[in-house]
Amino acid sequence: MGEVEPERADDQAIAAAVEENKDLLTQLDSAIGDADHGTNMQRGFSAVTTALTGSEPETVGAVLVKTGTTLISSVGGASGPLYGGAFRAMGKALDTGEAGTERFAEALAAGLQSIQKLGAATPGDKTIVDAYTPALAAFRLAADAGGDFAAAAAAAADAAEEGMRATTPMQARKGRASYLGARSVGHQDPGATSTALIFRALSETAPR
Repeated sequence: MGEVEPERADDQAIAAAVEENKDLLTQLDSAIGDADHGTNMQRGFSAVTTALTGSEPETVGAVLVKTGTTLISSVGGASGPLYGGAFRAMGKALDTGEAGTERFAEALAAGLQSIQKLGAATPGDKTIVDAYTPALAAFRLAADAGGDFAAAAAAAADAAEEGMRATTPMQARKGRASYLGARSVGHQDPGATSTALIFRALSETAPR
């Protein structure tokens, strides 16, 4: 069961990061959305922490599937299905007791595919995808270069944050923000921001 523990730490780190940045996420969402992204994400990852406390999943994948299932049932709006589906897809790709760097890259790709299948978003639409896509690319590049998990996770976190910031000048083409048209320009996307928080939490708890 030792291999599963880092994933538990990841969930706790994500929950802590979301809690710390709940007001920021809500502020960002109030400008171009329903002003509930911070509250919804906080509720979801708090529920994940509770769901995993005392549980004994047999694989890393099982932890992620449970995380995704909990998010789907506890997070309101589009974020629950999008993030929940991504975690479930990652979990199914990691149905193993260990999660090496290359295997984890494949799982991240499965997560992004799930998000894009459900949300039909592509890079440039001002969504989660704008942070997730460069994060995946950076993780893969580091893995292909022989970097360890910590190096790949750090590269992914940096790329996610760069992608997050790049959403500010974009005009939203998907989701609630798209209804604003040109008025969505000049606002950082809340979904890209929460995605960057998740990748940074992964980096900070990566085994070294």
